[in-house]
Amino acid sequence: MRLPAVVARHKIPTGLVFVVGTPILIFTLWTVITLGYTYSRGERAGLLQKISQRGWLCKTWEGELQLNALPGLVPEKFLFSVRSDSIASELNKHAGERVVLNYAQHKGVPGSCFGDTEYFVTGIRAVSAP
Repeated sequence: MRLPAVVARHKIPTGLVFVVGTPILIFTLWTVITLGYTYSRGERAGLLQKISQRGWLCKTWEGELQLNALPGLVPEKFLFSVRSDSIASELNKHAGERVVLNYAQHKGVPGSCFGDTEYFVTGIRAVSAP
C-alpha cells in the first residue's frame, strides 16, 4: 500500500509533532485532572509557624502549621501550599497565631510549580487563645 504524496512528503514533521506533542498533551491532561479533582477536604487547627514565597522559577507560597503545642510532645507539623495571593496575605497577618486552615488535598500533581505539597489551603479562620 502506497502513501499519498502529501503524507509521504511530510512523514518526518508529522512524526516529530506526534513524538513531541503526545507527551505535552498527556502532561497537560494529567495536570488538569489532578488540580481539578479533590482527593480530600478538611480543616487543620494549630499554630501558624511559617508562610513564605519560594522557588527559583515558579514562586509558590508554602507554609507550616504546628498541630500540637503541648509540652513534652514532639511537635507535629502540617506542611501546606497556597495558590491564592489573597489567602497568603491573610496568612501573613496571622503568623504566630492559632488558626484553622481549610484545605483541599490533590494527589499526584506533577512538578512543584503548583506547590511543594499536595495540601492546598483554601481558607483561614483565626482562633482565640484557649
